Amino acid sequence: MDTTTNQNPLGTMPVGRLMLKFSIPSIIAMLVGALYNIVDQLFIGNRVGMLGNAATNVAFPLSTSCISLALLFGIGGASAFNLTLGEGKKEKAPYYVGNAVTCLIASGLILFAVTIVFLKPLLRLFGAPDNVMPYATDYVGVTAFGFPFLILTTGGGHLIRADGSPKMTMFVSLIGAVINTVLDAVFVLGLDMGMKGAAFATVIGQVISGIIVIVYLAHFKTAKLTSDHFKVKKEYTAKIFSIGMASFFNQIAMMIVQIVLNNFLRKYGEASVYGDSIPLSVAGIVMKINQIVFSIVIGLGQGTQPIESFNYGAQNYTRVRKAYRLASVIGVSIAFAAFICFQTIPRQILSLFGNGSDEYFEFGEKFLRRFLFFSWFVALQPITSTFFTSIGKAIKGVFLSLTRQIIFFLPPLLILPHFFGIDGITYSGPLADLLSSVVAVIMAVMEMKAMKKLEKEKKK
Repeated sequence: MDTTTNQNPLGTMPVGRLMLKFSIPSIIAMLVGALYNIVDQLFIGNRVGMLGNAATNVAFPLSTSCISLALLFGIGGASAFNLTLGEGKKEKAPYYVGNAVTCLIASGLILFAVTIVFLKPLLRLFGAPDNVMPYATDYVGVTAFGFPFLILTTGGGHLIRADGSPKMTMFVSLIGAVINTVLDAVFVLGLDMGMKGAAFATVIGQVISGIIVIVYLAHFKTAKLTSDHFKVKKEYTAKIFSIGMASFFNQIAMMIVQIVLNNFLRKYGEASVYGDSIPLSVAGIVMKINQIVFSIVIGLGQGTQPIESFNYGAQNYTRVRKAYRLASVIGVSIAFAAFICFQTIPRQILSLFGNGSDEYFEFGEKFLRRFLFFSWFVALQPITSTFFTSIGKAIKGVFLSLTRQIIFFLPPLLILPHFFGIDGITYSGPLADLLSSVVAVIMAVMEMKAMKKLEKEKKK
């Protein structure tokens, strides 16, 4: 173990330098992934209008389900791979990569088939009103074909980063986003193809990114991947599942909340001066704006994953603690800067996504300011959840991933609107952010103390 640690830069290079090496490409990759959705919304909002924006919000749970599967197998496989390397078991490690890739591809094909077969019932479940349904079916009917490639690209990016190639992960995402943006301009603005044009642009970018991932995996650096590594075996998939399920459940929780939120926005919007479409459109924009900020925070946390996993496996607990603390400070600082923008220029932010009525901007400003009031503090939650996943403590990671979306958000979301109408929805977000952040801090402090104790025992 000592020899492996001394030979691997994850165990020797200064933590700050490693953070730069892994986090910056990871952040860019996450940002680019977020841009897939937000670029579509920008073009759709300015050409199709408010109903088009509402349609992309209705479709968002399916994008979230793709990310959940990508993180389940991508982070699970990457963390298991790095942990096994840290333990000095180099021959065993590649099986986690191969099994993860097989699961990524299979899950993408299954999700595609389910979506195509049950398209309209799913969109109705996700909260699509009658006037939004045609736009949503046009959009998802095309984007579903990109699901296998989106899942492979996102999950494969984590495996590529674990192989010591964070810049390639960044490139894979970047090339797809650039293609998507260029084709959005051509299809939506130039050819006036509307929702289908934005969808085709997205799928083409995803297909090209997926092909690049496949080419990289054929030339994996740490070990040569053979056909045997891709055969699914319970020994490896069980560990991948156990480690990756924290990130998976976090995304599934987000999807459940998104579905409930969409339906409540439609229900209580109809009973307000705003109608059902304005709240759906605004919420979709706000969620994607917040996704940009959290792409940076999550990318930061994911960038620390190889550092935390390897050094925890090698029992270098001081380096694990340092990586977590550094990620937390930077993450909260970035989120706080975004919070200032949310509070001071909400109308200007919303205006980027097209024009609207006075009621549209009135609700939009109120929703943006209130719903994301504690967004700076909740940045600790995904960083801490990823930290527990990285060190192989999946149960803690799962629990923490559920605090924000399920435990502390759904109850007030179900209760407050009964008393405050649609305003109750705007209050449920900051309440959940505050409570889940407090829990994350408590759990992190306890784990830091536990590692210090292990460190003392090691020195005896």
